[in-house]
Amino acid sequence: MQIGVAHETDIQAVVDLNNRFAPQGLTLQRSPDFAYAHLHDYRVVRNADGGIVGCVALDEYSPSVVELISLAVSPDAQGLGHGKLLIAAAEQLARTRGYMELFAVSYSDDLFLACGFDHSALSRFPEKIARYQSLDQSEILVGEKHCFAKVLR
Repeated sequence: MQIGVAHETDIQAVVDLNNRFAPQGLTLQRSPDFAYAHLHDYRVVRNADGGIVGCVALDEYSPSVVELISLAVSPDAQGLGHGKLLIAAAEQLARTRGYMELFAVSYSDDLFLACGFDHSALSRFPEKIARYQSLDQSEILVGEKHCFAKVLR
């Protein structure tokens, strides 16, 4: 398995993988236009054949704060450490870009805690709350998710 940047030819595969988990509220629905506009923010895990089995992206909130979004691993590739690799790749990208803090909203407490994140109050990220309020509430179950943050420097 290889982790690397996403390419324009990967857009549909990234969208399909991400959206596979949207009906359960595990990810937010993403369009090909969104993925195209944020292509430089995506990192992917590829299998031996070059197919995408995992993805993650960053979404800037301010010049110092960025959110880890669209973390998804294909069911047949789960349990192999790809989630941790994707989180590490997103963290490295955030550090390279000079962000001071990385946060995520997720059901995956154990995964984020294992990657060095701490529980955080979602209220620390009012922009995130505002974005959630603009969504169709049937898409998300924010109250059941937890917020995690990691200071990068």
